[in-house]
Amino acid sequence: ILKMLRETNGYISGQEICEKFGVSRTAVWKVIRQLQEEGYKVEAVRNRGYHMVEIPDLLTKEELESCMHTEWAGRKIVCCQVTDSTNLRVKQLGDEGAPAGTLVVAEEQTAGRGRRGRSWDSPAGTGIFMSILLRPEVAPDKASMLTLVMACSVAEGLKQSLRQEESICSKIQIKWPNDIVINGKKICGILTEMSAQFDYINHIVIGIGINVHNESFPEELQDHAGSLLLECGKRVHRADLIEAFLEEFERLYAIYLQTEDLSALQEEYDQLLVNRGRQVRVLDPKEPFEGKAMGITKKGELIVDTWESRKLVSSGEVSVRGIYGYV
Repeated sequence: ILKMLRETNGYISGQEICEKFGVSRTAVWKVIRQLQEEGYKVEAVRNRGYHMVEIPDLLTKEELESCMHTEWAGRKIVCCQVTDSTNLRVKQLGDEGAPAGTLVVAEEQTAGRGRRGRSWDSPAGTGIFMSILLRPEVAPDKASMLTLVMACSVAEGLKQSLRQEESICSKIQIKWPNDIVINGKKICGILTEMSAQFDYINHIVIGIGINVHNESFPEELQDHAGSLLLECGKRVHRADLIEAFLEEFERLYAIYLQTEDLSALQEEYDQLLVNRGRQVRVLDPKEPFEGKAMGITKKGELIVDTWESRKLVSSGEVSVRGIYGYV
């Protein structure tokens, strides 16, 4: 019923709903009342039917399923009010045989993680904390590229969702390899983890944490952390954002699987790369160096031209920063 209401511009008659689901008008009315109690504004007009006036910013299974138009990504959804880590939940489901595309979404994480074991702050009602399960038939050494595929998907999904705000869309960029930044502030982090044997992948889990409604950050993060609310000046509907990301991911993931590298996605990724054409400092534990970032290779390495040679930087323990700040 929620999906029908979302997809109907005007009013939909109670009789039409009854006939579609084979239920009584009383049963339909109970569902409408339940939706209203959850925060949906549904108008009920005699002789006209029901009309969705306003949709609340909920991350429930019903809300997410009602706005999904994907083929396989997010077709199995698990929603948690609170969980330790969505990546851990998806890993568990993957080990139990869950299908590719299984999505876990949480309102709050108590043990969210970023790269290199850092914590990711995940307070209730402020962000998108989700993880997706993949089972690609590619060699394990090609898996790290999926982090860049997802970064591109999140950036493009954001642009789709905010397409009416052209001035904002032009500021949505990627800091290599997988941080989404707006106005140079990080609003999204991505963590990819793999379970594999020597020559094949059991499953891959990609976790995405997005600062959406955060109104402030601790002092130590203020220089480089941002949110969609702070950087765009408007509140966005999180379920619609998730659907937009997943649609873009299906598109880009299919291209990746055809080539098993980023050769067909290099140009799209490079267009979003905030570091491109700029001086960067590569914080290599062995020997840090500086140079100009030129884009990525088909393997997802960052091309950095130094005064003496061209170097290819692989993600992992290496961090890349701008000379004068985070980007």
